[in-house]
Amino acid sequence: MATMADVARSAGVSVATVSHVLNGTRPVLPHTRQAVLDAMDELGYTPNTLARSLVTSRTRSVGLAVSAISNPYFTEILQGVEAGALEHGYSLLIADPHDDPEHERKVVQLLHERRVDGMIVAPSADPRELLAYLGRHKVPTVLLDRLVDTPEDGPARFDQVCADSAGPMAQLVTHLAGLGHRRIGLVAGLPGLSTTSERLTGYREGLATAGLGYEERLVVHGDSESAGAEQATAALLSLDSPPTALVTANNAMTIGALRALRGHGMSVPGDIALCCFDDFAWADLFSPRLTAIAQPSREIGAQAVRVLLDRLAEPDRPARTLRLPCAFVHRTSCGCPEQPLPSVEGTVS
Repeated sequence: MATMADVARSAGVSVATVSHVLNGTRPVLPHTRQAVLDAMDELGYTPNTLARSLVTSRTRSVGLAVSAISNPYFTEILQGVEAGALEHGYSLLIADPHDDPEHERKVVQLLHERRVDGMIVAPSADPRELLAYLGRHKVPTVLLDRLVDTPEDGPARFDQVCADSAGPMAQLVTHLAGLGHRRIGLVAGLPGLSTTSERLTGYREGLATAGLGYEERLVVHGDSESAGAEQATAALLSLDSPPTALVTANNAMTIGALRALRGHGMSVPGDIALCCFDDFAWADLFSPRLTAIAQPSREIGAQAVRVLLDRLAEPDRPARTLRLPCAFVHRTSCGCPEQPLPSVEGTVS
């Protein structure tokens, strides 16, 4: 197995120069750096990560704590985080907090004890212990998808990256209202999550824009899960005057709502129109095809890595919150006719 000394001899430099190239501990001339990299490649040299961490006090690893990793939305976020980390030479350690505040704090502590350089975390509905731990230990952290309130008596404590929620939800509601619906139900997420409160705000804004009143009975909580959404949707359908249109606030709850509608023998959009927050790979394969809000999930993950690396480079920089735009994907579950595919001009050879 090749050693650092072998690389130094092959590149015609000192062992110290090879160390500086590997660890970034001192600037190295571009042609010298390339000679070292070429020698490493030729000799098949593999750096000793443990030894490097002792020199730099960095492990070049990132901890990711995200619940419901099986959810396609978070899976795509994970892919964005992984790609971004790998691009910058970082490995990824992953934990699932299961949306449980106590378990959340424990898994973050375990990641911290592994000496990750920083963390990316999607906080639970009650992240007080989590935030206290991160703040007490000054762990470089980016909060993902779900935001926390900024203290009234000071600046934001953590960097945050998420998609816009209120505006896109309002767009779904006004779209349904424009189709003539006056009773629009909402299957909302887990109370306490910023995504839940923001999408509820967007729902109310959409009703107001359409000149419709807010009716509390038309809002039920599916707790961001399929089973909860199935029960919540069944409750909506049992009302004396049930909704004629339904909006679900995430992809897992869309599945639960569809189960409930099928159980009641209702067709979409014939008996009830349906729009959903979160597009996913098979939304285009349903019959009817699902009208949805598509979040830029992979870009959210990639941006979280960039923000974390900025934080590692400048620990004292002010915290920032990035909100990425969503896209309205117009299909047929809302009751609209099939949209024609755009024509593609080209030549055949």
